[in-house]
Amino acid sequence: MRIRRRVDLIARWSRRRDRFDFPIMTRTVFIDGQAGTTGLGIARRLAAEPGITLHTVPEAHRKSPAARQEAMRTSDLTILCLPDQAAIDATRLADDLGDEAPKLLDASTAHRTAPGWVYGFAELWPDQPGKIAGAARVANPGCYATAAIALLRPLTATGLLPPDHPLTLNGVSGYSGGGKAMIDAHDQAGGPAFELYALGLAHKHLPEIIAEAGLDRMPLFVPSVGHFARGMLLTIPLLLDFLPGRVSPSDLHDTLAGWYPATSQVRVVPPDPSGRLTADALAGQDIMELSVYANEQARLALLVARLDNLGKGASGAAVQNARLMLGLPA
Repeated sequence: MRIRRRVDLIARWSRRRDRFDFPIMTRTVFIDGQAGTTGLGIARRLAAEPGITLHTVPEAHRKSPAARQEAMRTSDLTILCLPDQAAIDATRLADDLGDEAPKLLDASTAHRTAPGWVYGFAELWPDQPGKIAGAARVANPGCYATAAIALLRPLTATGLLPPDHPLTLNGVSGYSGGGKAMIDAHDQAGGPAFELYALGLAHKHLPEIIAEAGLDRMPLFVPSVGHFARGMLLTIPLLLDFLPGRVSPSDLHDTLAGWYPATSQVRVVPPDPSGRLTADALAGQDIMELSVYANEQARLALLVARLDNLGKGASGAAVQNARLMLGLPA
């Protein structure tokens, strides 16, 4: 009788519980600069995330420091999708809140090598997700930097690639990463089929590439834009006879494959048997593929990274970092 009574009580409580709406703990995110390409991509992703509420500032007050600071105060995490100086100014607004300041995730270039900021590349080191989760300030990586660092850091860390080795980085990206003017030029006027840029050879991603890839020498980096909306390829040629030891293409592949877990968003894949790669094959996805192409007889190798410049290269990485910072499964 006692057991039956307990079962009846549990059943009655279950039916009664169904009639109530129990609050689910949610985290509030404010995107400062939501109107830009990266901000819109982050907002779309977060809007579909359970447990996350987006805080927005009315259009009329979007540039008001007071309104933005109040939005920061009421958020658990503020994501900065702003030009560099504006991101620095926004960080000061957050700092002025003292104990009420939210966690900050900066998608600009401003803090990627700044002291006190954790670099938001979750797959880079085994303990990196924990560092991101526990950080008050996280810098989201650049798209080209994500590709270059993913290829180079495992090789410098294991000694296959000396940190002072002369390197050339060549990249091509979809035009969606070039800002409103470039997007309009391609969408409305057709845009150029292909163009090189940053020919002063001082691209803004170089400082973080040098720092996070463990380099002692500045690489020669030549980026370009193609007439396709989303996608990216970055290639790094290596003359194997100029590396210490007798490094083989399989050494490079095995080192990369051993560095990144098979379940991560960074995947090491075999060379495409066609000998061809398209830059936009991963458009709309948040993964990155790494591969090693080689001519073993000539002792030549080509490291290749492929990703979506707005996915793992921007908004996708930001959402991954946001989830870690908010204590949600990433």
